[in-house]
Amino acid sequence: MEMDFPLDRVWKAISDAILSLDWNVEFVDDKNHKVVAKTKPGLMAWTSTVTIEAVSVNDKTTRVAVLAEITVTTITAIVSFGQARQRIDSFFRQLSKLLA
Repeated sequence: MEMDFPLDRVWKAISDAILSLDWNVEFVDDKNHKVVAKTKPGLMAWTSTVTIEAVSVNDKTTRVAVLAEITVTTITAIVSFGQARQRIDSFFRQLSKLLA
């Protein structure tokens, strides 16, 4: 997703969004603007590993890519259908709020 904000502002908001979602940061690469976080488990929800990368398109635009992965077993495949997409959506909603 492309955002009409400079990379530094988006990168700060990404960090704030992860904190506000109460995800655990497992890896941060400030130089390459990449972070890996683990979501919290919930009722009928397993943890996900979320990888977020930000890249400057130009001085005023940043592209943010998010990948969410859930460990797949037969049970998680049945119960967790769509959870990765929901977590990506909740991240972008939170990020948008912080950038507004």
